[in-house]
This record gives sequence, structure tokens and C-alpha cells, in this order.
Amino acid sequence: MPSPATTQPPGLWIQGPAALGFPPPRGGYARGAYGDVSPDAGPAAWLVVHPSGRVTAFAGKVEYGQGIRWGFAVEVADELALPLRDVTVVLGDTDATPWDMGTFGSQSTWRTGLQLRRAAATARRALLELAASRLDLPASELHCRDGRIASTHDPSRSVGYGDLIGDGRRLLDLDEEAPLTAAADFSVMGSASGRVDARARVTGEARYSQDIQRPGMLFAWVLRPPTYGATLRGVDTGPARQAPGVVDIVRDGALVAVLAESDEEAETAGALVRAEWDERAHHVSRWDLPTVLAESAADPVTTQASGDAARALAAAPHTLESTYFAPYVSNAPMEPRAAVAEWDARRLTVWAGTQRPFAIRAELARHFDIEEGRVRVIAPEIGGGFGGKSIYRPAIEAARLARSCGRAVRVAYTRAEEMVWTTFRPAALITIRSGFDSDGRLLAWDYYAVHATADRPMIGRRGSETPYDVADARVVAAAASSPLRPGSYRSLGGALNHFAREVHMDEIAARVGVDPM
Repeated sequence: MPSPATTQPPGLWIQGPAALGFPPPRGGYARGAYGDVSPDAGPAAWLVVHPSGRVTAFAGKVEYGQGIRWGFAVEVADELALPLRDVTVVLGDTDATPWDMGTFGSQSTWRTGLQLRRAAATARRALLELAASRLDLPASELHCRDGRIASTHDPSRSVGYGDLIGDGRRLLDLDEEAPLTAAADFSVMGSASGRVDARARVTGEARYSQDIQRPGMLFAWVLRPPTYGATLRGVDTGPARQAPGVVDIVRDGALVAVLAESDEEAETAGALVRAEWDERAHHVSRWDLPTVLAESAADPVTTQASGDAARALAAAPHTLESTYFAPYVSNAPMEPRAAVAEWDARRLTVWAGTQRPFAIRAELARHFDIEEGRVRVIAPEIGGGFGGKSIYRPAIEAARLARSCGRAVRVAYTRAEEMVWTTFRPAALITIRSGFDSDGRLLAWDYYAVHATADRPMIGRRGSETPYDVADARVVAAAASSPLRPGSYRSLGGALNHFAREVHMDEIAARVGVDPM
């Protein structure tokens, strides 16, 4: 984002590093699962105290129901001794917030929230120094409360934050060593406070990507294949062009879309499009899937190894071998995906309910072969994600169509499209062989998992290692081809690996007649 020193309005600005330790090591889980993205160079603005005395905090995270906008506001309010109502939090705007790898892994509060507390503490210390000069008192004799700084001994001697700032612009570097407010002194954290976004959500005021309206915006109906892997042989759009409200019908490679003045008109015209498809002769069914996983397993990776599992199995007084199959699962978020794209003077702006606005910006820039600085991605409110909205294809579809027609375009998935054409938690086939004694004590553990993760094998390795005390263990995770699009889901491969392991432990307990706990 641009430096606040030259581009932002008056106020006390706190800037600092954007990456917060990211990107992670090249061999790490996060980079393997979420892509090789890099932060913007240079510092970014984390917080500003305005001349009004109000505060705005900035974070590249997005809000999709987890409550982080509220949490960030609470943290900043406590550090600056402000009423919660005086704190505004801006999230997920690549032109306004610090770079962020994505909202996943429960990192918002403990990582980004801590950085915002540091920014607020830096601002508080600067305000105390300004007040000490203004009031001609030592900073040690001053305290902050409700947006004002007052003498500890004479409360009538006080000054508001806004009065200290005036119309000037001041830029400070975030001090990671700035003293934070002690827990005993919290006035907002730990007390009852309503969610700052609750009223907007329940009254319909909150705007989601489905709600974005732009001047002259067209609504798209996109032609989808009848089955996975089908290719378009030919299309007749003649009758659809004559339908009311149709402005254009775009064909950009395999992307065919009706653009109309309303959703209803686009859908009505779309029903008149006649397409011919070349479809695959054979498709994998749910009944075939375990066999497909077993036969297409590739690139096995040993995630845990100790002792000699094969030898221990052969010597164990009791053994058990079981295979567990977990099917695909749809994320099924409450809000289907939608994106609005608008080109202006060769600059692209996209509103998309994605968990990774900066990564989507990078993908858009690569797709159109333009600099990332010419792309802005804004994440409005997001109606659920569970990891699935990390990948966000409507953003590129809307941008392609907007470039073709020269107007803003909205692509909004129907519920059916959301369930069919997005990503799924990968299916998995897991075989476990264990050896144990009559008391249920583990003597050997041989674990082999195949996850339908295709080109994202790191997903399936997560949580595969056993936490149980066993000297001889081998844990291997492999990736298999996926007939559906694999994607993120809460805990990724961890959920499936834990499921198989814990069911197997229950089976061992049943075999020897002991309490599974």
C-alpha cells in the first residue's frame, strides 16, 4: 500500500512490517498449501489516530464470521483507553491494509491482533509525550482515559487525543517493544461488549460480495459444463441475444457468458443458450472412489518413523488391520461465491468474498500480465468460508468479462453452482496396522494414508503423526488423483487423519476389552 506519509490524510500514523514472519519456509505446510506468495516490500500502515480523536486500525485479514473485526477493535480500544465505539477496523483491502498471506490457521488474534496492540501502544506512548509537552507535566504523571489524557493528580488538566494531533500528519514506526497494557488494567477485554458488526449483520446493512453495485454494472450468467471434464464443441447464442435486457454475450475461450441488466434477465437468456459438449465416457462414482485412491496413490512421504514397525507387528501378541474411507465433503458456506470486477484506466478493482485477497490480487495480475500495483482486491463481509474461499474463481471470470465488455460485471454463483463447481474437502483412504498387548498398550503402528489432494499433497500430511507412545512406528501419507476439485476445509487433512486414528484406537480397546479412554 502507498506510504501514509504522503498519501493519507492528517493524523498520527503508525507503520510497521507487513509480513509478520511470513512467508514461511519453502518446505513448510502453509507455503505448500497456500502457494508461493510474497509480501509487499516496505512498511505498511497499521493504525491512525485521526484529528477527531477516533482511531482506525488496518489488517489484511478478512471477516467471515469468526469475529475478528470485533476482537481487533477490542484490543486497540484497550491499548488506547478508548470507548469501543471510537475504533473502526478496516479489513482485507489490498490498497489500504498490510499484506497478509490469508485468513486461515486461527492466526488472526494471536499474530495480527498482537501487532495491532503494539501499534496502539506505540501511538499511546506518542500521545503521552505530546500531552506532557502541552500540559507541562511529566508523562509519568499522566494517564489515558476515554480518548483524553489527564493529570493523575488534577483531572481538570487534560487534553483530547484529537487536540494533540490537530491538522498535522505524523508518521511513526511501530515499536515492537512498546509496553502493552497489563491484563489487570484491561477495561474492554474481558468485559461484556456487543459485537461491533452485529447490528449491520442482522439488519441487512452489512454488504457481502453478492450485494456490491457499481455504476453501469452488468449481471453475468455463465455457461457451465454438464459434467466434470466436458469440453465445449459448439454454442448457439442467437435466441439468447434477442432476450430482454441482454447487453452482450461474451465468448472468451471456454468462458461463455450472457451479460444483462439484471440477474433475472441474464438467467432467462441463459436458458436459451444451446451448447454442444464432448463429455468423458467414464466418470468415477462414489463406489469406485476407494479403488481409484488406492490405484492412483503417488509420491508417498514418511511423516513419522521410529524403530522397526514391521518387526514389532510380527512379534506383537495382538494385531489389528483396518481401512477407513472418508468421502468428499462440500464446505457449503451460507453465502455462495460472488465477485464484481471493474476496469478503470487500465486499473482493475475486484470485490470478492475471498479469504486471500492479496493472493487473488497476485493471481489476477499474472492472468492479465499486469503489475500487482494495478490490481485492487476488496473483501467485503463474507458469509462463511471454512477454508474453501481461499480459491476464488469468480474473481477471474468477472475480470475477464469486464475487460471484454468495458463495463463492471458481477458473477454470482447460484447455490447449485457453489455445491458443484467450487472445491471440496478431499476424500481419503487410510489403512492402519497396529500391534498391542492384552492391556491395550501399543507395540507397533503402521499407518498409510492416501488423500485425494492432487497437486496440494501437503494438505493430507497434516496431523498424520500419531501422538501415542509407541516405540516402533511408521506413518506415510500419499497424494492421489482427484476427480473433484480438492481444496481447504477446517483442519484440512488433520480431520481425516485424526478420525481414522481415533476410530482405530477404539477398535483396539474393543478387541482387548478395555476402556478406550
